[in-house]
Amino acid sequence: MTEVKMTVNGKPASGAVEGRTLLASFLRENLSLTGTHIGCDTSQCGACVVHVNGEAVKACTMLAVEADGAEVKTIESMANPDGSLTVIQQAFQDHHGLQCGFCTPGMIMSASALLKDNPKPTEAEVRHFLDGNICRCTGYHNIVKAIMAASGQDVSALAAE
Repeated sequence: MTEVKMTVNGKPASGAVEGRTLLASFLRENLSLTGTHIGCDTSQCGACVVHVNGEAVKACTMLAVEADGAEVKTIESMANPDGSLTVIQQAFQDHHGLQCGFCTPGMIMSASALLKDNPKPTEAEVRHFLDGNICRCTGYHNIVKAIMAASGQDVSALAAE
């Protein structure tokens, strides 16, 4: 067993893990942060996206020991300090960018990373960026619309699909 220490959602976190323990498993099982979903274990679905040192990472393909000393943010840290929804979360709600909700944490974490690097993405850029996130319910149109709305763009001209 190896002791790992990291900052998770602004708070110190540590635990003893086997070398093969995935970051997603450490977050869910050791820290009870179950918003990081495990959908495929193969890096295909994106339900496990978290931010590690400010970068979007699929937590099902990163070992917990690789995050030792890192700053990790999960979906649980995304709300405003008063508990209200952030612009991205509100846009997902307003534009119906979720249905069953399983992919939503990973989508929101990915959207946050995209908007940090590209504050006004085009529809094509949003769709390209989300290539690594799978949603089986929405058809992506409203997710794209929500992300573009969160960036402050007028989405009324986006045709419904």
